[in-house]
Formats: sequence, structure tokens, C-alpha cells
Amino acid sequence: MRIVSLSGSLRENVGKKDAKALRREDKVPCVMYGKGEQVTFAVPQNEFQRILFNPAPCFVEIDLNGQKRRAMMKDIQFHPVTEIVYHADFYELSDDKPIVMSIPVHTTGTSVGVMKGGKLAYKQKRLNVKALPANMPSEVLLDITKLDIAQRIKVQDIATENYEILNPKSSEVVVVNSTRAAAMDTTTAEGEASPAAE
Repeated sequence: MRIVSLSGSLRENVGKKDAKALRREDKVPCVMYGKGEQVTFAVPQNEFQRILFNPAPCFVEIDLNGQKRRAMMKDIQFHPVTEIVYHADFYELSDDKPIVMSIPVHTTGTSVGVMKGGKLAYKQKRLNVKALPANMPSEVLLDITKLDIAQRIKVQDIATENYEILNPKSSEVVVVNSTRAAAMDTTTAEGEASPAAE
């Protein structure tokens, strides 16, 4: 799992007035929970670029006055007009507590059906995965090499190790759809085969 480092400072005061003052200084009010009491802190606005400009999932290592704490982002709010980060919530990670994250689906190999003219379609581009932090995958990788036209991979078909996919077992993840070109190729092949069969 990718780890992004952020540097923040603990907030001495909490409230709307303090939050507005922080935003005027280009800082983002943040809250972290998960271990005991909530921790309130602020992070410079530009530090969030490391998270926002890369869609890959990540853990966040937050340095608060020299003390590093590992967390995951739970929620982020943007200003409705300027779209700058307005507030962020983090969940502090524990080695022995499972977490749930939205993990992207990627494929490997070239599908048999695609080689015949079919088209690969993603029914779900991300899956909800439950795992201990150390076992959380950065992607769910599917081998589509043997996937023919009209064949699909469902959640129940995915082999997992040390993590659980929470989406319904019957949910389709990827499918190879037929196309007009593929249908024409099939018709042509059948037409060519007919005289020989006679």
C-alpha cells in the first residue's frame, strides 16, 4: 500500500472561529479518531496535493509535532466555490483492527474474447475490501486471459488471500461483451464451415 506523508500541527483551540483563522493561513482543519480521544490538528493546504492528485489508495503517515501516526482518510470536504480542501477526517490505524477501503480493480493478460473482437467492460471499477492494515492490497488484480465472449468474472470467482471483498458475491466485476464485428466474424466462420460439414 502506498504511504503518503503529511506534516501537521496540533490545534490549541477548536471551533468555527479557529477553523476560519486556519483557512485564512491556507491550512486545513483536520480530525483524527480511532484510538481513544479525537485529535484535532491542521495541515497546510498544499500537502493534500500528494493525496488528491494520485487516485491510487494510500495510507497517510501524519507527523504531529514530531510524533508520527499512521491513518487512512475517511472523509474530505471541499469549498463549494473554490474547491480547496475545507476539512478532512482521518482514522488512526491499529495493527490488529481490520479496516475497509475502496480498492481499484485492474486486469492482466489479453482476453480470448477480446482477441475475437469482443470488448472488455468493467461493471465495477472499485471493490470494498476488508483487511488488517498490513494485508490491505493496493489493487484487486484479475487475470482475464481465459475470458471468452459473454463470459464474466464475479466477486465469488475472485481468489483472495488475507482479505475479504464485501460486495455481493453475485456481483459482476468484468465481462467480455460481444460486438458487431465479433458477431460478423462468427457468422462468417460458420458460413465457411457449412460446405465442409456437408
